[in-house]
Amino acid sequence: MTIGSDLSFFSLIWDASLPVQAVMLILVIASMASWKIIYLKIKTLKMAEQNTDDFEKIFWSGGSLSNLYESVSVKPPKDILGLPVIFKAGYKEYMSNKNTGALDKKSVESVRRAMSATYNREVDTLDRHLPFLASVGSVSPYIGLFGTVWGIMNAFIGLANVAQASLAQVAPGIAEALIATAIGLFAAIPAVIAYNKFASKVDRISIRYESFMEEFINIMDRKG
Repeated sequence: MTIGSDLSFFSLIWDASLPVQAVMLILVIASMASWKIIYLKIKTLKMAEQNTDDFEKIFWSGGSLSNLYESVSVKPPKDILGLPVIFKAGYKEYMSNKNTGALDKKSVESVRRAMSATYNREVDTLDRHLPFLASVGSVSPYIGLFGTVWGIMNAFIGLANVAQASLAQVAPGIAEALIATAIGLFAAIPAVIAYNKFASKVDRISIRYESFMEEFINIMDRKG
């Protein structure tokens, strides 16, 4: 970049060296992927919370468990998430044992295992893609820093061919290099904030799942 070059943001990106441009491209792709995951996780966690709230209200209202099981079973799988699915697995196992006349401690344990397996799958669904956000949040600043170091190094190497160095000669190269760090922070900060928020929300939801499972097992144990 020459001294009289345009120093606008996009011009600095366009005139940057290929390694710095590659770093910027990687960071932009990572940022776009992060925002897509953030959008999807907001929808998924909101759906999980809403399903849990609605299901608990119906479950503790004192209605028939068989009717509740039927209402959950007729819903498309894409419309239910979390607690209703866990209940469905547990009650299905309970009814299977009841139909065979095997309502004892072993049957209660089989209900617990069925619910635990479903619980693990549901929590895994909530946790999905969170490690990617954590990785973007922790690695992006370093990737941007690499681009910055490379750009500044090229800027100073270019001064070797100049008889008299000045700030005006090195400033454009440094400016284009620092953009890589800025893009790295732009990718990292939302990813870190989203990861912390989502991880906390998943923990709260999973605790609600576990509490319900214990209460449901106690009910099945008394029935057995």
